Amino acid sequence: MFHSIMKLFDSWKLRGLNFRNRIFVSPMCQYSSEDGFADDWHLVHLGSRAIGGAGLVMSEATAVVPEGRISFADLGIWKDEHIDMLSRIAAFVHTHGAACGVQLAHAGRKASTARPWEGPESLLVSPERTWSPIYGPTDEPFSAGGQAPRAMAVSDIGAAVEAFAQAAVRARTAGFDLVEIHAAHGYLLSEFLSPAVNTRDDEYGGDLAGRSRFLLEVVDAVRRVWPEELPLFVRINGVDWLENGWTLDESVALAKMLADHGVDLLDCSSGGATPDARPETGPGYQTAFAERIRREAGIATGTVGMITEPVQADHIIRTGQADAVFLARELLRDPYWPLRAASVLREKISWPDQYRRAAR
Repeated sequence: MFHSIMKLFDSWKLRGLNFRNRIFVSPMCQYSSEDGFADDWHLVHLGSRAIGGAGLVMSEATAVVPEGRISFADLGIWKDEHIDMLSRIAAFVHTHGAACGVQLAHAGRKASTARPWEGPESLLVSPERTWSPIYGPTDEPFSAGGQAPRAMAVSDIGAAVEAFAQAAVRARTAGFDLVEIHAAHGYLLSEFLSPAVNTRDDEYGGDLAGRSRFLLEVVDAVRRVWPEELPLFVRINGVDWLENGWTLDESVALAKMLADHGVDLLDCSSGGATPDARPETGPGYQTAFAERIRREAGIATGTVGMITEPVQADHIIRTGQADAVFLARELLRDPYWPLRAASVLREKISWPDQYRRAAR
């Protein structure tokens, strides 16, 4: 029987949520918050991508606890006061036809750093921008000379699980359509998954089942409070790019577990577990991870990483390598990339009324 080919600009329904196309805005840290609050920068940044035609607009990594921020300027969702501005952003994104998602995150042992454009020396000038303790699976720091984390006790893990769940409740109150749990890039949940980082000898370490336990507990806690009719995403590393690190075989096995726990899509990235990771980058260099996980685990996937051209993105969808493409830097360069891509691919797309005189 002939099966129709998916295309980049095809709509897609996942659970009860409709996406107008398969172009998703990847979470991109802006390091522009005070005490975790979103502000006008976030409204304009995320709102522009909705105006530009993306199917899903995702917030940056949004900390579920203050000590889980990457930097002092990270976005947060650890208290109810954060909801108001997040709600305004979600409403604006919806007004312009896009779904709106939030990435729930905890930086683990990579927390308490400077903003990337400032450099670590800025922390010496402004020590109030750092904090202690930070947390990890063990007390090994991310890098030599970095702050040593506190090895999480089982009670700490339980508190973190609850923090993710409460953040999901706030996300729904704010009007977000989906949540993505951040378990990649060497942050807390990724640290527990990676054998290069997690050397614990209790029930949260050891084999794949032990190293996956924390993430599965978070997924279960979030899924319990998240509406059944709305999707749940998880971002994972396809690989760590380390000899003794997380592997693609483990990603496939984890994907099967996550599907059984109510996860709808895996957002497949890679790297960041240790400073020694050496990714082999190039156009679409992570797409093979999404393709294999999708094929062998039977779960929807998204791919990210050096996807820049409309024909390239459309080819990924048409050939079944992924169900969606997450664009990052290319959407920083051009918030209206979907409008341009539709013209290149000769696909229909709805332009905002205010911009229609410029439509091709």
